[in-house]
Amino acid sequence: MLWGVDRVDGKVSTGNSSSSLSCSGQQSVTMTVEKMDPVEVFAAGEKGRGLRVTKEMSAGDVVFAEASFAAVVFDSLSLQVCHSCFRRQANPHRCAQCKFAYYCDRTCQRAAWDEHKQECSAIKKIGKAPNENVRLVARILWRIQKDTGLVSDAQLTTLDLLEDHLSKMSPEDLKELKVDVQHFYNYWPKKSKPVGEDYVSHLFGVINCNGFTLSDQRGLQAVGVGLFPNLCLVNHDCWPNCTVILNPGNQTALDASFHSKRRIELRALGKISEGEELTVSYVDFLNVSKDRQRLLKQQYYFDCKCEHCTSGIKDDLMTAVRDTDGHKPSADVVKAVTDFSLQALVKIEEARTKGNFHEVVKICRESLEKQDPVFGGTNLHLLRVLSTASEVLSFLQQFTEAAGYAQRMVDGYTKLYHPNNAQLGMAIMRAGVTHWHAGLIEAAHGLICSAYAILIITHGAHHPITKDLEVIRTQTEMELCLFKQNELVYRSMREAVLSDKPMMHAGEQIKTTS
Repeated sequence: MLWGVDRVDGKVSTGNSSSSLSCSGQQSVTMTVEKMDPVEVFAAGEKGRGLRVTKEMSAGDVVFAEASFAAVVFDSLSLQVCHSCFRRQANPHRCAQCKFAYYCDRTCQRAAWDEHKQECSAIKKIGKAPNENVRLVARILWRIQKDTGLVSDAQLTTLDLLEDHLSKMSPEDLKELKVDVQHFYNYWPKKSKPVGEDYVSHLFGVINCNGFTLSDQRGLQAVGVGLFPNLCLVNHDCWPNCTVILNPGNQTALDASFHSKRRIELRALGKISEGEELTVSYVDFLNVSKDRQRLLKQQYYFDCKCEHCTSGIKDDLMTAVRDTDGHKPSADVVKAVTDFSLQALVKIEEARTKGNFHEVVKICRESLEKQDPVFGGTNLHLLRVLSTASEVLSFLQQFTEAAGYAQRMVDGYTKLYHPNNAQLGMAIMRAGVTHWHAGLIEAAHGLICSAYAILIITHGAHHPITKDLEVIRTQTEMELCLFKQNELVYRSMREAVLSDKPMMHAGEQIKTTS
């Protein structure tokens, strides 16, 4: 993930603006503005600033929603994704002037023009578009110059107050940043208001640790990056009480800021008491504590001291070995299989990148043959192979074998993840669909219902993924009823649909109406 938090390492930033935070010590400052959500900024000790709720929240509640301050499509997907709504398109409409930006249609293009017009002119002048970081910084500055640093009454911080961590960057990272700064000045139009190098560097630092990845319309692939100032105030915890989801805008909302297609929602994963700090996880929980701490230090420049890291909670499950009647494999055997697994995962990724999916399956099967006698069902190396095997076999339409691996994966994930974790919900949904394709309707419907119970909390009822899942849930429920009434008829109908043959029962064709 490319998103982080505003961290000031024990210091609370101050500012002269009436909308900025100004406090000392551990005193909290409530940001109460008209139309603001039930949150307040407070001094969170060593973590710097944080957000906490001013009233109790329940699972699935939207704590706050926020439109992006600025956002851009990734360089690698600039030809396939609409630069306005970030939806993937097979035949997008290209901007005739800069020949870089693509849109769903002229409606999306008109909607994006206010944001794109200065970018369009700049790209035309230099003859090509710069990288995504340069484009994002430029869009941020054009937005600041147009609307100042605060774009709505609900914005709790200015970009000036967000931490850039430049002082903590490695020499290599600083060298890359300076190259981006130089490319920015080559791109920045002479007619635009001059911007100092220190502030440009600050913005590059901010997006490096505060940029939030934007997904496509189905939430299945990251397609861009944006900046959400209020979200930057939410601190990290490996076992958080909130999740962040990108949700398409509500075109009927009275507040026009929610019409944006680039809107995040901070949603409660369970009960959050009044005054409790809001937290999200910046990294996938499926890493042992020392690896999560290393990732967080490397990307976000802080030492995680959450309970799960300091106590190593669930590390034993993530490194579990098989226990057969009290007998466990030796340390040498575990190390050998662990080393083999790490090498296999590299080979799997190489084969996958080349599109050699049959080779991926071959390596996965070989890995599982070695892993199964040694690793427990929650071991991360085993789960990563099971995940890849089920996904690739589904792609190859070998659904029965894929379903078996998917079920084992879900069993392991369920023991590791937070019960309302969005990634758990997505994994269960994929497993349910795989079982459905395999004709295992009873297991499929159960998995789909389990996934829906999670995603209704993490994504909400109106998210495209949840809507799709509701359709699948209705379909599997109908099929399950038919299965229970007469399994032979169900099997015949399913086979006929798959093979496009007449439906038969007891040697007679079943007549259907269209």
